[in-house]
Amino acid sequence: MHKLLEIAGVFSKLGIISFGGPAAHIAMMEDEIVRKRKWITEDHFLDLIGATNLIPGPNSTEMTMHCGHERAGWPGLIVAGVSFIFPAVLITMIFAWMYKNYGELPQVEAWIYGIKPAVIAVILSAAYKLGKRALKNVELAILGALTVGACLMGFNEIAALFACGFIGLLIYLVRNSNKYLSSVVPLFFLQATQVDLSTNGVKIFLTFLKVGSILYGSGYVLFAFLDVELVATGLLSRLELIDAVAVGQLTPGPVLTTSTFIGWQLGGFSGAVLATLGIFLPSFVFVAILNPLVPKLRKYPIISAFLDAVNVAAVAVIIAVLIEMSMDTLVDWKTALIAVLSLVVVFYFKKVNSAFIVLGGAILGYLLTLV
Repeated sequence: MHKLLEIAGVFSKLGIISFGGPAAHIAMMEDEIVRKRKWITEDHFLDLIGATNLIPGPNSTEMTMHCGHERAGWPGLIVAGVSFIFPAVLITMIFAWMYKNYGELPQVEAWIYGIKPAVIAVILSAAYKLGKRALKNVELAILGALTVGACLMGFNEIAALFACGFIGLLIYLVRNSNKYLSSVVPLFFLQATQVDLSTNGVKIFLTFLKVGSILYGSGYVLFAFLDVELVATGLLSRLELIDAVAVGQLTPGPVLTTSTFIGWQLGGFSGAVLATLGIFLPSFVFVAILNPLVPKLRKYPIISAFLDAVNVAAVAVIIAVLIEMSMDTLVDWKTALIAVLSLVVVFYFKKVNSAFIVLGGAILGYLLTLV
């Protein structure tokens, strides 16, 4: 019970302060779980990041489940995932209620202004530490650089991960061409079929369950899916979908809690709950299946070579996100100042918790908007 309470406390806190998208969430997790609490080794944490990128669902949320499982088994997996998701769901429900009743969202941009520059420093710190562990040889370094370049040129992140993994596998096969090569059976995930039922709540749940079962890539891919599933069918207006995107940007935690906002518009409180359950349920199932397999897969050299390359690609994707985020965020001297100060804290005061860096960025950003 003590471990479960500890897990709930850690991931509830992360759920409240984790602005900035999956790369930022994972960076904060690395700080809390690997550096501060030492629940997982850096190598195993990196393996879990790579493996998580190969299954559907929100990567950072699935990483919380992995960390919870490592600490306290199946109960830890559930507690970690729910604790991380719940703060964002609660905040999103408040926004959804206000939007439904008043037709507008609250103005919180001044507080968000300084968070992203601070988060950039947190991501850079994590990318640096994870990169040192992932770059085991020159070939992997070259693959990582190529993956960063591919992502910056607009190449699909998931395709880049798989491509890097298979190139790493190919390098291993060439080096060991004289050995017996075992075949590897890939995992396939079944797409949920669309069921036309009269009950509105069941429709909401099945729609989001389907999306959660097949969603690869960043949370922004979610909006393309929902445009097809809801806007094109007339269940939701495009303006409501755009406002849902805004809510995903304003709230901490996984961007998939946008589903909570949309569910509320479609069916009130029960619709929000059903949409949230539907979108996240597949992730709990996928992680429960995957987590015990990762250490076993590491024992096979051929699969280990694939995972090494995927791990490098995962760090490369984080770096690519960091570069793009910096270009979008550091737009004036105020945001640059917040970023520089955050970098100083991250690299020279290493014991400072990332939560305080994010909070400090929010306060400083708000104060600078008054100047």
